Amino acid sequence: MSVAFRRESDDEHKEPRFELPLPPGPNLVTARGLAAIGDMVERLERAVAAHGEPTDDAARAARDDDQRSLRYWRTRLATARLTAAPAEGVAGFGARVRFSLAGRERMIDIVGGDEADPAADRIAFFAPLARAMMGAEVGERVDFNGKVEAIEVLAAEPIPE
Repeated sequence: MSVAFRRESDDEHKEPRFELPLPPGPNLVTARGLAAIGDMVERLERAVAAHGEPTDDAARAARDDDQRSLRYWRTRLATARLTAAPAEGVAGFGARVRFSLAGRERMIDIVGGDEADPAADRIAFFAPLARAMMGAEVGERVDFNGKVEAIEVLAAEPIPE
């Protein structure tokens, strides 16, 4: 029989499902970030348990997605390093920083990668803006985006819990 007439299974044509990639570098977290990761693990454990033994492809795919996410978040929980905020007046991980950039005043929280939400003014410690300010003290000007003394740190305090 010709290969052209051979029936192949549908599974042969599906894209492989890879594990969720883990971000490189340390997994620094604030107390709030650690609690959020713990909550995510608990939620996914309940979801996986609720799937039971799926009977159709859609249910099996949903279970597999939840299991994949659970493996990711368990790894993030296991590698989390709770990090204390810097002293008052110093910009760093776990700090709320008020600064001036291009004549405009802004305020951001410098947090871990899993907790970052730029729309809510929470940026990851490895973001270029956060990296530029790390270790800067109130009143200090730091270089950013190729411009000398582009950012002035106006205030820095630990993020309120």
